[in-house]
Amino acid sequence: MDKNKKTGLIFFPAFDWAITPTHPEREERLLYTRDQIFEEGIMDLPQIEEYKPSLANIHDVARLHFCVPTVEKQTTEAHLIAAGAAILLSDKIVGGEIKNGFALVRPPGHHAMRVVRGNRGFCNINNEAIMVDHLRSRHGLKKIAIIDTDAHHGDGTQDIFWHDPDVLFISFHQDGRTLYPGTGYTHELGGPGAYARTINIPLQPGATDESFLYVMDNLILPIIKDFKPDFIVNSAGQDNHYTDPLGSMRITAQGYARLTEKLRPDLAVLEGGYAIETALPYVNMAIILALAGLDYSGVREPDYWPGRFKESADMAQGVERLVDELLQRWEMRDRISPDAKRISGNYYTRQKHIFYDTDYIEENQTEQLRLCDNCPGYLVIDSDAKHGYSRSGRALCISVPHAACGRCRGEAAELYGLSRKDSQYDYIYLQDKHDDIFYRYTTDSHHEWRSEG
Repeated sequence: MDKNKKTGLIFFPAFDWAITPTHPEREERLLYTRDQIFEEGIMDLPQIEEYKPSLANIHDVARLHFCVPTVEKQTTEAHLIAAGAAILLSDKIVGGEIKNGFALVRPPGHHAMRVVRGNRGFCNINNEAIMVDHLRSRHGLKKIAIIDTDAHHGDGTQDIFWHDPDVLFISFHQDGRTLYPGTGYTHELGGPGAYARTINIPLQPGATDESFLYVMDNLILPIIKDFKPDFIVNSAGQDNHYTDPLGSMRITAQGYARLTEKLRPDLAVLEGGYAIETALPYVNMAIILALAGLDYSGVREPDYWPGRFKESADMAQGVERLVDELLQRWEMRDRISPDAKRISGNYYTRQKHIFYDTDYIEENQTEQLRLCDNCPGYLVIDSDAKHGYSRSGRALCISVPHAACGRCRGEAAELYGLSRKDSQYDYIYLQDKHDDIFYRYTTDSHHEWRSEG
């Protein structure tokens, strides 16, 4: 890092957005942090630069998500500001104005998948993923690493980049057998052209800084060194903290700071963390100091003392075995063949059932990847959903990747055109990342909307 450059911060508490007035995901999550940081004089340090957030635009979201029926229906201004804050800081970093940044924003985003029909896990749109697509479209960055340190598995980010060989997604989290969303197991490793570009590290409840940092030193950092990303993102959830009401982990502010110092992310984006008074002010301050290259040794929670939490020998050995297993998977990443049972002709198919826990929507997807020898192939998703006993519209979603070859782009465009004559779909979308164009067609009104980046 260039020591002469600053760490950029954006605070956005989203005063006008809440699921309910008493919901854990509320504005106080950032207000206590902001008060603490100002009281400690952090914002007056010459190494810190604060920026005002800006809004992501509709095309930024449509480039990444299929929002059913529209982006406008699935987002509020608060969502666009949270995503826009991540975009703004990424622009400042790539442009060389700052060395790194931390977007302290809400609403969070890492449970939002490629298709969006409502709120799940407190998330509507995926802030980090939108920012990553912006970096690739606007700045030409190719290889991105996303390290998700939230206690809850980042299932939305995993879904979005499942077939992308140029995005490394690593999530370490509390074991999905004990916590929402119930996913994030070691066998979840990515699609046929992106095997082991998804790495999941499920930790047992009660894991401490010891496991947190062992995984970082012995698994994540070696993989990142091999992958050689152009940009590193920390999906910075803080509900691994020992006081968090929704998780059962025992990570401290010092643990988060040391992890940040080791990872050296270009950009951290806030995700979960619901111990509003006992964790967030300390954890966020420790992360900011670590990003800025400042001394964080004095940041400690009032009720913590060194040695308070100790792991059993069995837990430590289990983490070591887990790391060894995943390192072997990574080393075999280019020598593993696709699951033949999922391949028929030129397509790789998987079925998905998705539950929107906040909005009680049940979605069924059939996802097909067009296998191609010349590019990652385009993706076709047939999505149908019900809200209670009512259907919320069937959608056909076609996504063309940034590195698509001419044949795949032509096939995808032809499929979009032919599907407009198919009355079984209520909405038909074509997301062409290569040419940065998004189309939406509504079959009941025969209306087409087009947006160019």
